Amino acid sequence: MSSQVVNPQRRSLTTKRGGPGPSTVKKTAYTENGSSNGNGINGSSTKPTSPPHQSSVGGERTVKKLRLSKALTIPEGTTVSDACRRMAARRVDAVLLTDANALLSGIVTDKDIATRVIAEGLRPEQTIVSKVMTRSPVFVASDSLAIEALQKMVQGKFRHLPVVENGEVIAILDITKCLYDAISRMEKAAEQGSAIAAAVGGVERQWGKDLSGPYAFIETLRERMFKPSLSTIITENTKVAIVSPSDPVYVAAKKMRDLRVNSVIITTGNKPQGILTSKDVLMRVVAQNLSPELTLVEKVMTSDPECATLETTILDALHIMHDGKFLHLPVVDKDGCVVACIDVLQITHAAISMVEGSSGAVNDMATTMMQKFWDSALALDPPEDDYDTQSEMSAFMASEGVEQGKSYPSLGLGNSFAFKFEDRRGRVHRLNCGTENLEELVSTVMLRIGIDNDQDRPQFLYEDDEGDKVLLTTDSDLAGAISHARSTGLKVLRLHLEYSESPKPKKRQLQEKALNTAASGTNTGFGALQTGILAGTIVLTGLAVVIYMKRSKG
Repeated sequence: MSSQVVNPQRRSLTTKRGGPGPSTVKKTAYTENGSSNGNGINGSSTKPTSPPHQSSVGGERTVKKLRLSKALTIPEGTTVSDACRRMAARRVDAVLLTDANALLSGIVTDKDIATRVIAEGLRPEQTIVSKVMTRSPVFVASDSLAIEALQKMVQGKFRHLPVVENGEVIAILDITKCLYDAISRMEKAAEQGSAIAAAVGGVERQWGKDLSGPYAFIETLRERMFKPSLSTIITENTKVAIVSPSDPVYVAAKKMRDLRVNSVIITTGNKPQGILTSKDVLMRVVAQNLSPELTLVEKVMTSDPECATLETTILDALHIMHDGKFLHLPVVDKDGCVVACIDVLQITHAAISMVEGSSGAVNDMATTMMQKFWDSALALDPPEDDYDTQSEMSAFMASEGVEQGKSYPSLGLGNSFAFKFEDRRGRVHRLNCGTENLEELVSTVMLRIGIDNDQDRPQFLYEDDEGDKVLLTTDSDLAGAISHARSTGLKVLRLHLEYSESPKPKKRQLQEKALNTAASGTNTGFGALQTGILAGTIVLTGLAVVIYMKRSKG
C-alpha cells in the first residue's frame, strides 16, 4: 500500500437498514470483539439461544445463499500457539472450538489472541484456548432470511456468525465478504441502474407516488449517506492507538486492549509509518513463534498504509477498503497527522445511522429503500473476484448456560460424518466430525479417549470394500474413506485405532537395550522419533498440496 492520501470518486454503495436481528439474545454492552462474557470486557452474560427459525418467504434470499466461509474447528484443549499455527495455515482469523462431545463450545478470534493472550502476558504455548475463548456463541439457521442476519450483525457490530443446518455448523457468515460482494455487484449493475430502480420501485409500491416523489427522496438519501465526509463520524473523543516503531508487539497489544480497538498506527512525529492489526499479531508473531516482548512492531507491521482524509466521503472510504481488500483505514488531517483509524463496520454502521436518523415517514421510507437496495444487490450476479479479507471483529455475542431444551449444534466443516472407534479398554465411542481435515479428526478422537501426548498417538485405519485395513495419513485418505462409506450407504465410518503394544521394559532391560543400541549405532527412541517426524511430514505435505490446489483453482 502507498502512503499517499486517496480520495477516489465512486457512485455505488452497499448498506442496509437496522432492525430486529435474527437472534433473541439480549443486547449487552458492546465490546470490540462482539463478546461480553466473563472472558470479555465490560459484558454481562445472558442465556444463549439460536435465532428464531424463519424460512424464506416469497423467494427472499436466505443465509445459505450468501457468501459463506468454511469453518475451522479444533478441540478446546488445544494450546493457543497450536491454534494460531493452524489458523495461519488455513488463512483464517476465527476458529470454532469443540468440547469432548464434539459440540460447539466457543470461539477464538485474532482479537482474542491479541488482547486476551499477548496483552495479558500469557504464554501461547502454555495457555489452552478454552481459557480465552468466548463461550456459548450465537448461531443462525441456514434458511433464515439473509437481510435479518446481516442487519443483526451490523447492529451488533460483530463480523462472524456460524450457520447451522440440521443441527450442525456448516459454515461461518462473514459480513465483510457480503459487503464487498455487494459493492462488486452494484458496480457491475451501476450503468443499468437496476439496484436504484428496484429500491425506488419498492418505495413507490409501499408509499405511493404522492409522498413528494421518490426521486426527491433519493436526493435526500444521497445528502444523508453519500455526501457526508468522515469528519461527521470522527469526533474529538475518537480512539486511535498509536505506538512508535521501536515499541515491542506486547506494548501494541496492550494499547489494543486498553482502547478496545483492533489495530495500532505506528507513527513518527504523528505521521503514519505503518499499521499493525490483531490479525498481524496472530499471523506474523504468535504463529511464527516470535516473542511479543522482543519483537519490534516495525518488523511485523504493514508499512506505508493507504490513508483517507477527513474530507473523504463515507462511500469513498468504503471503496478504498474494498479496492485495497483491507478492513482498517487510517485517517489523517490536512497536515498528514493521524486523527483516527476506522474499520469497515464502523463506516457501514455510520452510513446506516445517518439514513435512519430521520423521523416519521422519511425514516420509514429510508428503511424500506435500504432493505430493497440490499436485497437487489444480493440478487445481482456475483462478482468474479474472491476476496481474502481480514478479520477484525468477532462473530459472537457471549452468553452463559443453555436454555431449557436447547443445545448447541455439533460442528462440521461444510460436510460432516459420524465415526465410531474403540479405545484401549474396549469401550466404543461415537462422534461427528468434519470430513476435510485429518488432523482435526485425530485431535478430536485423542481428546475423547484422553490422550494428550503425541507419542501415544495411535494410527488410524478403516476397512475398505475388499476387507483390507487402510492407513489414514493425509486429508485425501480421509476424503477417500468418507467417499467409500457414503457410496456403500454407510452412515457411520468405523475407525480402527492401532496402539504401540510394546510393553515398557524393566530398568535392567532398559540398560541392556541402551548398551546394545549404543553399540550398534542405533536407538529405538530415535527411530520412533524419526517415524513420528516422517508421519508428520506426510501429513503436512498433504495439507500443503491441498491448500496449493485450492489456491490454484481459486
